[in-house]
This record gives sequence, structure tokens and C-alpha cells, in this order.
Amino acid sequence: MCFLSGIVESITLKNFMCHTLLGPFTFGSNVNFVVGNNGSGKSAVLTALIVALGGTAQATNRGASLKGFVKEGESSAEVSVTLRNTGRDAYKLEDYGQAVIIDLKLTRDGMRTFKLKSKSGQIVSTKKEDLMSILDNFNIQVNNPVSILTQEMSKHFLHSKSEGDKYKFFMKATQLEQMKLDFISIKTAKQYTEEKVSQNGECLRDLKKTYLEKEDNYKSLSSLDDMQAKLEELQKQMAWCLVAEMEAELLPVRQKLKSDQLSTQKFDDKVEEWKVRQYSSSVKFITPDVFVVWFSISQATGAESQLKDRRMQELQAELQDLSHQDSTLGQQIEQYQQATHRAKEELGKLRYGLQKSIDANSRNLLTLKASSSNRLRRFGEHMPGLLKAIQDAHRAGQLKERPRGPLGYCISLKDPQMALAVEVCLKGQLQAFACDNHKDENVLQGLMARVFPSGQRPGIITSRFLDRVHDTSRRGVDHPTYPSVLQSLEVEDPVVANCLIDQRGIERILLIRNCTQAFSVEGDQIFENRSWSAEQSRPNFLFGDVEEEIRHLQREMENQTAQVGCYQQRKQKVEEDIGKNEDLLKKAHVEQKKTQVKRTSVTRPSMWHLVLLSQSLNVTCHMVGQASVTKATEICPERLEVRRTARNLDNEINLVKTKITTQQAQQGNREEIVKQYKEAYEKYKDTAQQMKCLKSFIRTLNQIITDRLKAYNSLRSMLSARCKYYFDSLLFQRGYTGSMTFNHNDETLFISVQPGEGDKAELSDMRSLSGGERSFSTVCFVLSLWAITEAPFRCLDEFDVYMDMVNRRISMDMMLKIADSQRYRQFVFLTPQSMSSLPESKFIRILRMKDPERGSQDQASSREDPA
Repeated sequence: MCFLSGIVESITLKNFMCHTLLGPFTFGSNVNFVVGNNGSGKSAVLTALIVALGGTAQATNRGASLKGFVKEGESSAEVSVTLRNTGRDAYKLEDYGQAVIIDLKLTRDGMRTFKLKSKSGQIVSTKKEDLMSILDNFNIQVNNPVSILTQEMSKHFLHSKSEGDKYKFFMKATQLEQMKLDFISIKTAKQYTEEKVSQNGECLRDLKKTYLEKEDNYKSLSSLDDMQAKLEELQKQMAWCLVAEMEAELLPVRQKLKSDQLSTQKFDDKVEEWKVRQYSSSVKFITPDVFVVWFSISQATGAESQLKDRRMQELQAELQDLSHQDSTLGQQIEQYQQATHRAKEELGKLRYGLQKSIDANSRNLLTLKASSSNRLRRFGEHMPGLLKAIQDAHRAGQLKERPRGPLGYCISLKDPQMALAVEVCLKGQLQAFACDNHKDENVLQGLMARVFPSGQRPGIITSRFLDRVHDTSRRGVDHPTYPSVLQSLEVEDPVVANCLIDQRGIERILLIRNCTQAFSVEGDQIFENRSWSAEQSRPNFLFGDVEEEIRHLQREMENQTAQVGCYQQRKQKVEEDIGKNEDLLKKAHVEQKKTQVKRTSVTRPSMWHLVLLSQSLNVTCHMVGQASVTKATEICPERLEVRRTARNLDNEINLVKTKITTQQAQQGNREEIVKQYKEAYEKYKDTAQQMKCLKSFIRTLNQIITDRLKAYNSLRSMLSARCKYYFDSLLFQRGYTGSMTFNHNDETLFISVQPGEGDKAELSDMRSLSGGERSFSTVCFVLSLWAITEAPFRCLDEFDVYMDMVNRRISMDMMLKIADSQRYRQFVFLTPQSMSSLPESKFIRILRMKDPERGSQDQASSREDPA
């Protein structure tokens, strides 16, 4: 593998640590020695390299935060690192060219910004994500001690006498530690998922039960639709049945009318015949018999006319009276029907509201009982799982700052009597979470999506976290008796306090009693009649005594149980009233039918009157028949042949209407039933799918764990065997013998060394060796790790600090020999030694640092001095 890409070509420091300007330092492609006395800036160069390549302040072992690297008295520090970008592993060669320039700027307040430039100096990106991609491409591992070994890291791991520290160094250098952390993370994810499946199992059963109940209600709607369709069909039959009965009633009238019309015509013909028979131009020719007949006919015609008028007046009065009775009975029928409908509707609403309240209180009671042992459960059954997921994500480094929440869980009340007022004031913010930045917000959104299977999730408020509470002394409300919301709360976390101040202005809201009006110093008046009543009578989250809340809720449910009894009594009373109304309705229908029959009989004249009113009755019959047909056609365009009677159809129509009304009252609103069914189905389906996916995920995790554990153990055995081999080989070059023993179960690494040859000395561990011998063994350990790991460059800070001249020379020869065999890799050694005895080589470059000036910490740029 050729590491032409990724080696360090140059470094420049400005106002970094205690140095005004260092560099630019130009490094060779193979061996580089940075030499100089203490304080000259050697370690500053290495620290700047770590920070510029994205390392943390803790990784440098030089400070707790990045702002500590800014030179005293300056507002910012700058570091520029140039990485070679050539060869087959070059990164985006068309954008960057043959070098990637990383410009870092640190500010006094701890901000770090990057500029990624091409070889020509053009800015390509300012995103840290792109820097990480570049490092991954070059396989640069800033936190790997094999790539960059600082003095503190060397002292802590290598020069420690603890076998556990050496094992940790081996694990960190070979990245087995990261594999192990990933393995633990996967196991944690599996455990969390199994817990989630266990929790959701019961939830799924409840959802299925609810879904099946809603499905029954939904299916019952189809029977309601069937009854509705049957009602419409009966009404169509009723319409044409009435037409048929009307026609049947009119048929004899029309037949009689036709017969009477024939009789009338004969009578008229006879009269005319008598008028003109034997009529002559002279009255003298009229015989006495004819005159008598003519006179009789005239007299009879006049008497009939008077009798007809009188009878018509009587019939009209009787018809008007019957019409009034019919109208009155129709109004009574409508009133009875409305009363029955109102009673059933009221009964349905009462049942629905009472059941809804009982269900809500049952859920609240379960939540309260659960919260008696875990206050967090007041804010939702999924809250404990969400907080655990947040803690795991924060420990895994996925979150810059741990989100705070739910906010109501992070506060407490000084006066429990203020619980309802504070809760109504803060409302949904009690269940909300606070995030420091949008990246953390996105992570939290993902956690919520994973923990909350469905339904509404808590809100997220994103604002930068501060370590001090806002100063509200000038803008906060001031009252000698009544506190503000802020004053009534106990808030330990300034982040939570600041969030409520920013979002709700709790420092300016008073908690008062018996107030009818109020005035602000700005003259604003608050009126009592403009207040809003709270929708809740007791707090849901901020109450103090859980047992008291449980007792209160149980009392309320007992009252509701009593209300159920009242509801049953009310239901019985309503059903009795409905029965009475139905009896009255039937009687009214009967009376109306009688009245209609009477009206029909009144409007049906006798044969004698038909003789006189034949033309009028003929028109009336036609109009009555045509009106009934028109009305029936509006209900059902196609005529139906109905064999049932109107009375029989009317009874069945009333029965079906009663069934429909009863079922509607029992079920509630149709749209609400469909909505509840769809929601219950979607929740059950989604949760079932999630459970299926989670179980599949667990199976996948089990397989991953098995495969990764197998690969991890295999890789660990292979790397430890190779490390032992190279360690033995390096010791042998000095004439030493030794052993390296790994105990992976106890996580220890025991190194024993025997100076001299063969059996001349007993084998002893490193703690019994001299400082120089131990340092030499440590170098052999580091070199053996170099042999089994890959990186484009190696940086080693004062590796020879504990060595004598002999061991230093031997160690240096070994390192140079390895470096000479690896011309494709860059080596940077920091040492206070002059290195004047180094062999002359074009592959070795020495960068000499100027000594620090007295009374000044600033350093001039170093000069290059090839050996």
C-alpha cells in the first residue's frame, strides 16, 4: 500500500498556545526530526496538528477546551496544515489538486471553524463533515496513539507499570477498542429493542382489543346502512301504494260519475225533446198535457238548484272541519316524532359522554399508579424509554449536549397549591424538550420516532444552552405578596429555567388569588370579564401527593359509577316515554286515517249530486289522481306494483325508523365511528408492523453479534499473535529475549524481558528493569504495533526521554531501519536531543526550533537543517 496521499507537507501556527508565530515548517516525505529545548514549541506543533485534524482538546492532553489554545491577550488563533493529495488514493483531485490545505481558526469563546482549500488556495468547503471524509480517505486516525503519540499518552500507557494500561494501549492502537465499543453498542441496542418488544407486546394486545371493538362498531354500520336502504325501499313502496289506494277509491266514483253522466244526458235529451216536440210557431197549438210536463220540469229544475246550493254549503263546512282535524293530528304526529327523536338523541349523547369520561379516568388512574414509583411516567408511558435512549445516545457521542426534558419533570413547586395555576400557564411546554442545536434536535427527533410508536410526540425547543440563568431583575414582575411563576418554581438546571423564561416569560406572570382587575405600571388594564376559565380542574403533572391524586380520581370514578346508575334510570324513563309517544303516535295515525276516510266520504258526492256536479267532479278526480302520481314519482320515478296495504307498510316503516334511531343513539356519530375505526386500525397495524420489524431487527442483531464476535475474536487473536512476533524479533536484534502474554479475559498485557543471551539471566517483567531497558522495551512494543497497523504518518513525542545513550542509539537505529524499509510512510519524531550523530541521508530532515527568548514566550519560525 502506498501512502503518497495524506502525509503532512507543512504546518503554520499563529497566536497558538504561547507562540505568536511558528513556521511554516516543511516536512520531508519520510523521516523528520523536530528538535529543540523545552519551551521552543515542539509539542505545540504536535498539538496544533491534532486540533487542525479535528481532534478534541482532551486528545491533546494539553487543555480542557479549545479556547485555552488561544494565546493570552489575543482574540483568536490560527493553524494551517497542508496534506499531500497525490497518487491513487488522492481525494477529489479535480477539486483540491495535489494538496489539501486545512485552515483552522479558534476563537476566545471556544468556537472552531474550518476552511478546506485547494493547492491554489481556493476555498472548497467549510464543513467539518468534509474534513472527516478527507481523513477517512487518507486513513488518518487522530486519536490513535500509533498515529500520534503524545508525551502524556506515552506516560500514561507505555511507561505505566500496569498490565491493564498496556492492554488498553494495544486495544486503542489496533482499533479493537472501537470494535469492542461498537459491539457493546449493538448489544445495548439489542437489549433496548428486546425491552421495547416486551413493552409493546402488552400495548399491542390492548390496541388489538380496541381495534376489534371499533371494528364491531364499524361493521354494525353496515347493518345500519341495510336498515336505511330498507327504509328507503319501504318509503318508495308506500308512495305507490298510496297512489294505488287513491286510484282504487276513485275508481267507483269515476264509474258512478260516468253512469250518472249518461243518465243526465238522457234526462237533458228528454227535456229538450219535450221543449221542442210538437212545438209550433203559435202557442195555441200547445196541448195542455205538454204544457203541464214543461211546467213540471221547470219547477223541478229550480227546486234542484236550491237544494244543490244548500247541500254544497253543508258539505264545504264539513270538509273544512275535517281538514282542520287532519292538520291538527298531523302536527301532533310530528310533535310525537320529534319528542321521541330528542329523547333518543339525548340518551345517546349522555351514554357517549359518560363512557368517554370513564375511559379517560381509567387511563389516568393507570398512569397515576405507574407514576407512584416513577414520577417520570406522569408525562407519558414512553418517557422513561425516551430518557434512556437520550442517555445512551449522549454516552455514544451522538449528542453535543444532553437534551433537557420533559421540562415539567425538571421543575418542582415551592407551594403545591400553585400546581394547577402553573400547569395551566405552561401547558404543553411541560412535556417539551430543550436542545442546544439543530443537529441535536434532529438526533432527538429520530429517538422520539423510535420510542413513540404513534400519536403526538413532545415538542422540541432549540436554543443554545447557557450555564447561568438569565438576569431578570429588571424585567421581572415585582409584587410583595404574590410570586411570579419563576419565583414559585424550584429549578436547578439553568438550561430549563432559561427555556421557560424565553418561551413563556415566566418572570412576568403573576400567580394571584381573588383578583377582579389589575393594572400594569405602563397603564395596561386587565379585566375580570376578559379572563379565560381553565379547562381542567386539577393538575395532571405537577401535583405533589400521588396517593391523594389516586384517591381523588377513585372518588371521581365512584361518582361516575353512580352516574351510570342514574343513566340506567334515565334510560328506562326515556324508553318508557318513547313507548308512550309511540302509543300516542299510533293513535294519532289511526285518527288521522279516520279523518282522511271521512274527508274522502265527504268529498264523494251522492249519485243525485253527481248528476248536478258531474263536470266538476270529473276535474277534481283527475287532479287528485295526478297529484298523488306526481308526488310518488318524486320519491320513486319508476312505478312499483305493491300488494301490501298502506297501513301495513306504515307500521313497518315506523318500526325500521325506531330501530335506526336506537342504533344511532347506541353507536354515536357515524363519522366519529368511522374515524375511530380507521385510527384504531392504523395504530394496530403500525404497531404490529413495528413489532414485526423489531423482532426482525433483533434476529438481525443476533446474527450481527454472532458474526462480529467471531470476527472480533479472530482479529484480536491474529493481531496479538503478530504483535508478539514482531516484539520478539525486535528484542532479538538487541540480544534480548522476552515474552508478551495477552490475557483477553482479564484485559491485561504482561511483558517480560531478559537482558543478555540464553539462560544467563532470569526472565523478569518490565517493572524490574532499569529505566533505560524499560524504555527500550517500550520502543519495541510501539514498533511492533507499527508493524500491524496502517497510517500515512507516525508522530512520536520525546520517545527517548527515559533512555540512556546506549539504548537511545539502539532504539534510534531500529526506528530508522523501519523507516528506511517503509519509504511510503512519513515519520515525525520530537526530541530535545540535537541528533547531530544521525547518518547523512536525503530521506532524513531535521527541523530545529529556536530557543525561547527570556522574558518572552513568542517564538520565531524554525529553520530546516537536513542532516
